[in-house]
Amino acid sequence: MELAGKLAAPTGGVTLEAFKVKKIPCEWVKPELAHNPQYVILYAHGGGYTCGGLGYARILAAKLAVSTGFSVVSFEYRLAPEHKFPAALDDGHEVLKYLIDKGYSLDKIILAGDSAGGNLMVCLTQRLLQQGNNPPRMLILFSPWTDMTAKSKSYQQYDGKDPILTKHYVESVRDAVIGTDAEPSDPIYSPLFGDFHHFPATLVQVGKTEILYDDSANLVKNINKAGGNAKLDVEKSGWHVYQQMPLPVASRAMRRLSEYVSEEIYKIKVSFI
Repeated sequence: MELAGKLAAPTGGVTLEAFKVKKIPCEWVKPELAHNPQYVILYAHGGGYTCGGLGYARILAAKLAVSTGFSVVSFEYRLAPEHKFPAALDDGHEVLKYLIDKGYSLDKIILAGDSAGGNLMVCLTQRLLQQGNNPPRMLILFSPWTDMTAKSKSYQQYDGKDPILTKHYVESVRDAVIGTDAEPSDPIYSPLFGDFHHFPATLVQVGKTEILYDDSANLVKNINKAGGNAKLDVEKSGWHVYQQMPLPVASRAMRRLSEYVSEEIYKIKVSFI
């Protein structure tokens, strides 16, 4: 995954600054042009909670910075099986507190994540609301892992067709993350079964034929059912977190993301050709 980061992470348009929050390695990724410092994105990388780091996170962190004009903070959370859930969630919460201490209010903080990182950010939003806090300004999620039961239709329908994930892999990393004695349907692990009242505006991008499709589609459905405003962006020719790749399909997805953020934050409807 670190090698993938070196090969796929954009090399221009951003500046990088390493730092730590307590013992958590972090990185500021700031756009060099069209920079709006009022907002910040806290981004959590994927990897089934068992792998990945700052180099891997830099792929989407840089794309997010360039696409939105906002600074992005990524962090290297503790990994399973050595550090079971909620260690990663606790680390994300710690970095969020750091941003608040830096002067960013929650209505100026966007949470973003892919795959397991998407799970982390949905769980973090639910934790904030359960503690009586305001929600973050927005959620941006790429193929989030929201249902650890692996029982939805897409797990069966696209197993073997998804070029990135298999049902066996997801179940294996799940057991490494929460242990075999835990109940996967517990909202602590599977936020899909949690409370979505007062959730912020949410954009979810997903590939049509990936096994986590239902994790995304059902998440959007539950947020909207609870009175929120969530949008499902489905790429028919996409795969699990296809936005990472240096390909036209990924560039188009980031343009759609940029349009969504511009309309949501600035109330300006734009269209990039």
